[in-house]
Amino acid sequence: MAMWVFGYGSLIWKAGFRYDDRLVGFIKDYRRVFYQGSTDHRGTPEFPGRTVTLEPAKGEVCVSSYSLSPWGVAYKIIHKEDQETALEHLEVREKQYDKKAYVNFYIESSVSTPAVSSVMVYIASADKKLNKNYLGPASVEEIAVQILKAEGPSGPNRDYLFKLENALIQIGCEDNHVNDLSNEVRRMLFLQGDFSD
Repeated sequence: MAMWVFGYGSLIWKAGFRYDDRLVGFIKDYRRVFYQGSTDHRGTPEFPGRTVTLEPAKGEVCVSSYSLSPWGVAYKIIHKEDQETALEHLEVREKQYDKKAYVNFYIESSVSTPAVSSVMVYIASADKKLNKNYLGPASVEEIAVQILKAEGPSGPNRDYLFKLENALIQIGCEDNHVNDLSNEVRRMLFLQGDFSD
């Protein structure tokens, strides 16, 4: 039986495992938010970066390419060996995400029947007992400052933000939360005299 994995952050542009098919689409009843602290990839324990997680948002629905629902990609993995390798990779890569959910995945906003059911997704929950790296909500300015300053083994936190923004544009999705943060980080870089982005 095929295994499906939904990517809504860095998995959109970098799977890191072998897959047989890749579909662009979205899930319902969640929204993508930069509320998860990253101490292993985009920050350090002393200065965590911020990465995206999913927050329950009952009734969030997709409207054309602009969506309150998180758009991303679903990867289909058919072969048992590839599934095992993918899971090993994901368990290390997503180790700061304390929850796995199985969700319905849609490819058309006008259709109520999912294209794929039981798609696995990693979520960093808001439960501080289970997820010590959860940072939670903050203003766009506060999150942008943190993203601008943080850097970890996988590189600067701002690269993660800009790559996510670009990956979403490439799949035809507009995410206001990501766009607002990207614009704020660019504004701060401009004020610092850094025009490299």
